Amino acid sequence: MRPRPPIQGRGIFSGTGLIITGLAATLAALVFPIWSYADRSGTGVDVLNAQTVSTQYGPLSALDREFVTKVRLAGLWELPAGQQAQTKGTTEAVRTAGRHLVEGHTFLDERVRTVASQLGLALPNEPNEQQQGWLSELDAAQGEQYDWKFANILRLAHGRVFSVVAQVRASTRNSLVRELADDANTTVLDHIKILEATGFVDFDALARDMAAGSTPPITRSPGPPGPTADPGSAVPVAPSAYPTYTLPPAAASPPPVD
Repeated sequence: MRPRPPIQGRGIFSGTGLIITGLAATLAALVFPIWSYADRSGTGVDVLNAQTVSTQYGPLSALDREFVTKVRLAGLWELPAGQQAQTKGTTEAVRTAGRHLVEGHTFLDERVRTVASQLGLALPNEPNEQQQGWLSELDAAQGEQYDWKFANILRLAHGRVFSVVAQVRASTRNSLVRELADDANTTVLDHIKILEATGFVDFDALARDMAAGSTPPITRSPGPPGPTADPGSAVPVAPSAYPTYTLPPAAASPPPVD
């Protein structure tokens, strides 16, 4: 009995099936990443759209509101820290830096309270827990240890807020927040320079701390409170009755320790 010849149609059908399956898999591979990206939550655009509110000065994002709050919080602890440096600092450079902090945050606090009032945003009236801890560290320090702590704690804090200012200035769609970011940028940069001019800043430690505290990825976390009809009144920060000094320009480095 002669062997039965192969059925040609079966081979053709099998080959066609493989081709169709392959094309379907390729199409799925192309479509799936697009679908999965569009559907996932927590992307920057997703968070921006979900937490932005409309105002007469332009859209107000969660980042904008966080920035306004941070400017206020900075003044609540950095102004008293600057006042303290004018009495506890052991060098003229440290006392000069304290003077800059007082003047800069007196100006910024007036600006941020005005902006918050126009946007209907409530502001804190006390430093946060971390900032209170920094003030406690400065209260306990004496002599050159105080100078070192003052320069490094304040320089680290200003470096962190400086990156927030840049991000807000580059991305905000709100005209009031944009103007506040301009003022904050000028003030914070002045403070960074005057703190570095004390000669006490440890740049190696600063770089490590900045890297350790880098901004985490965006998540779908609740944004700061939005505008309200009754935001309350923010108590102005103002210098206390500390003694005043005639301060020379900041020194490039601290005097040698005997």
